[in-house]
Amino acid sequence: MKVNVQSVNFNVDQKLVSFTKEKLTKLEGHFSKIISAEVFMKVQNTSAKENKKTEILLNIPGGEFVAKKTYKTFEEGVDQCLSSLERQLMKFKEKQKMRLV
Repeated sequence: MKVNVQSVNFNVDQKLVSFTKEKLTKLEGHFSKIISAEVFMKVQNTSAKENKKTEILLNIPGGEFVAKKTYKTFEEGVDQCLSSLERQLMKFKEKQKMRLV
């Protein structure tokens, strides 16, 4: 799976990129046909503590899935986005199985 990480309003460090890629590869255990993942990380200019927005776009054959989360840290945002994408992939797989029956 090809992973592209983009940062807006800050410079992303290699540690965060590695963390994100490592977490995304775990999704392949649930669905092996993932083509690519686009990860967008943005620091919003607000006074709120939860100002780090994470958005992940997952491309699969026949569609795409999106998860957007805003948290205090990007690591937390990535974890929550992945949980959401995991649920979306499970539902998608169930629908595929139903079509085959």
